[in-house]
Amino acid sequence: MSGRRRGGIDVGRLGRLLDRVAGQRIVVVGDVILDRYWWGASERISPEAPVPIVCVERESAALGGAGNVARNAVALGASCVLCAVVGPDDAGRHVRELAAAEGIDARLVVEPDRPTTTKARIVARGQQMLRVDREVVTPIGRTARARLLEALAPASDALHGAILVDYAKGGLPRAFVRRLMAHFGGADVPVAVDPKHDLGGLRGAALVKPNRVEAARLAGVADPDHVDPAGLLARLAKRLPGSDLCITDGARGMTIAAAGSPARHVPTAAREIFDVQGAGDTTMAALWLARLAGGSLLEAALIANAAAGVVVGKIGTASARVDEVRERLPEIVDAFRESA
Repeated sequence: MSGRRRGGIDVGRLGRLLDRVAGQRIVVVGDVILDRYWWGASERISPEAPVPIVCVERESAALGGAGNVARNAVALGASCVLCAVVGPDDAGRHVRELAAAEGIDARLVVEPDRPTTTKARIVARGQQMLRVDREVVTPIGRTARARLLEALAPASDALHGAILVDYAKGGLPRAFVRRLMAHFGGADVPVAVDPKHDLGGLRGAALVKPNRVEAARLAGVADPDHVDPAGLLARLAKRLPGSDLCITDGARGMTIAAAGSPARHVPTAAREIFDVQGAGDTTMAALWLARLAGGSLLEAALIANAAAGVVVGKIGTASARVDEVRERLPEIVDAFRESA
């Protein structure tokens, strides 16, 4: 792949950027979720109610939310610390075990009166039949915030970057975001943010990456289809001067704007989609790690599109390995060249 150019993009350089991701050490802070799955077959309708009967054949679990961002970072070869709040329950212990199995340095704080956020899904014939959530979305308490900052302190000097992941589950209240931004700013650690519904405290973030619906909400636009992504980026740029911005838009790819630069659309390559769940987490991890490794925002966006294309071809919460991303890079760059 080395030396091949497509549409002005050096595919070999993208591969070398992927290699440098392995030298990055980041921290992920935010809402961790335990994704549970019951996999089975459904052949008949219940006589008790007009609902399908699913005969469970196996069970599995994976890290979701901030945990999935951390999982994807490690799958790409980076070192990752995960700081989040869990409950004093089996789900919280399972999160800890899964993080250890993935090679994630998990620094989890237990809040006594809070359950671990859990999303349980029943899947039959490759399709999700039902999801059951267990969560409390009130903001985490002051004690939990203080303990998270204490957990961060020993690692901050050795970090290349941080990611704040907001799933609106209470793990990143506005006041805490401000404290985190001040903490990382004092340690000279650049921060990327995946925001859900609030830009409060995010001035100074190096990268902000909402999806299109979130970007519309953040920009004060009622209908996300009323303003195109470039227009949404222009509105966000006024509130976040100096930040790189990226709006993800599913199969349509993403629109990016480096700080002070015009917006640019980055398409993805057509591929059969099995499950979009967690693709935003994969995009966040790959985009930020590629930037930290020295890539431009455009180069990082191409790598992130390749990584997202890998995970949508899998069912359930998934991650993209370096070899899978590398294999997909040429077709992603070809799609970019054809759109230019």
